[in-house]
Amino acid sequence: MTLTTPGAVSALNSDLEGAPGRKLPKRRIGRPTGNSAGRRRWYGAYGIVNVILTIVLSIGGIVMIAPLVWTFSTSLKTREAVFALPPQWLPDPVMWENYVRVWSAGPLLSGIVNSVIVSATVTIIGTITSMLAAFAFAKLRLPGKNVLFLMLLAAIMIPFPTIMIPQFKLFADLGMVDTLWPLILPGVFGNIVMIFFIRQYLDSVPDSIIEAAKIDGAGYLRIFFTLIFPAIRPAIAAQFILWFMAVWNDYLAPIIYLNSPEKQTLQLVIASFNATYASQTDYPLIMAASFIALIPVLAVFVIFQRQIIESVALTGAKG
Repeated sequence: MTLTTPGAVSALNSDLEGAPGRKLPKRRIGRPTGNSAGRRRWYGAYGIVNVILTIVLSIGGIVMIAPLVWTFSTSLKTREAVFALPPQWLPDPVMWENYVRVWSAGPLLSGIVNSVIVSATVTIIGTITSMLAAFAFAKLRLPGKNVLFLMLLAAIMIPFPTIMIPQFKLFADLGMVDTLWPLILPGVFGNIVMIFFIRQYLDSVPDSIIEAAKIDGAGYLRIFFTLIFPAIRPAIAAQFILWFMAVWNDYLAPIIYLNSPEKQTLQLVIASFNATYASQTDYPLIMAASFIALIPVLAVFVIFQRQIIESVALTGAKG
């Protein structure tokens, strides 16, 4: 038996690397392996591409954020300054009084309260039902669940204008028109897009975890909230935020069912501001109300944008 020292091993590896017929490890594709001049050309071209992409993305970012900046700037102007040429991005004088007048110019506070009630109720209860439905479709053994899931996905193809008249007739017969119930009830039973999204995310969770928990005597609800929910929390958080923003910005459904000013959501209140004060060229007041309506959605997206982007990217890779 021959003992091999570390030095012998290193020498043996050196001999093998120089042996004829030995396949050397593959180099990384994409980077130059030639002389220094070739490497400099490659890195120079790579740097030029990065500069071009940075410029293009910066221009796109400016184009995207310009309307938001203009909205806030206009909300601090006088009526005459709105039509000034050249346009004033920095208002002079700054009219903070517009944000004081807006609260007495219309039912803005009641609109915010109604939007919070609808958005919070729909997204909280609807998220719970959606993630339980996704868990059932992904991990439970149910007869015909694949057919039922395909039927559920097919419902996405039906546009809302197709069903809004029968749905309005249903809620009218129930006496729920001009209340918040027609905006709340359809959403508390779940969101098809969220169910699909979470089901795709659950495919990465091993079935052995569920089987082991069942052997230990755990029920399905305990399995979900103890084992599954912590693993899919990023996906649920992302979908919750996106759904909240969609419900908060919804305009079509509220305009169908809500008539009384005190029952209207924030988007209808903004529309009534536009109809009332646009003829008076009081655009600063309209922009102040619009910017107030943007603040909750903007804050939610800025705070949780990392969860949204990471969750969508991870789910796309797993699906």
